[in-house]
Amino acid sequence: MPRFALAAVVISGILAATGQAVAADPATQTGSAHDINFELANGLSLPMKEFEGKVVLVVNTATACGFSGQLSGLQELHERYADQGLVVLGVPSNDFGGQEPRKDGEIAAYCEAKYGATFQMTAKTSVRGDTAHPFYQWAVEELGSLARPNWNFHKYLVGPDGSLVTWFGTPAKPTSKAVVAEIEKHLDQLPADQNS
Repeated sequence: MPRFALAAVVISGILAATGQAVAADPATQTGSAHDINFELANGLSLPMKEFEGKVVLVVNTATACGFSGQLSGLQELHERYADQGLVVLGVPSNDFGGQEPRKDGEIAAYCEAKYGATFQMTAKTSVRGDTAHPFYQWAVEELGSLARPNWNFHKYLVGPDGSLVTWFGTPAKPTSKAVVAEIEKHLDQLPADQNS
């Protein structure tokens, strides 16, 4: 591997580990998140197309994880920015340490009771490996293997056109300066009539 390529890999790894944003390379992006559907806990489909024109923060969650306090921060973002065009989408997953033991019908109620979380949540979903949901497979294709979730509370930011614009590793708190700055940057680019 050439030295400059190795340096880029090392720098990206350091940024991810510290929870800093790692921007997508627009030249390598294809497709759109809007072509992908999630499933809701009630079995209905949640087309990402519904979020066209909005900024979406997609986060794989787990209620028994040491980082589960981030659910409060995600709710804070939801309350602060939903009217401006932000969608917070929680994707419960049991892929890391079996830390989402609850059933689909219990997860959202538990998150609301313990953390006040009322933002949109999907059904429990696999986010890594061969069984990863198409969104997560697509995200790795778009942003590279360093963007793959390595634990719970990995964050992807999807632009209003359905492109992946950046990602944040687990340690990045939802209300950290880096995450908020990136969200606000993309919300500021929305037309005024789409911010609701």
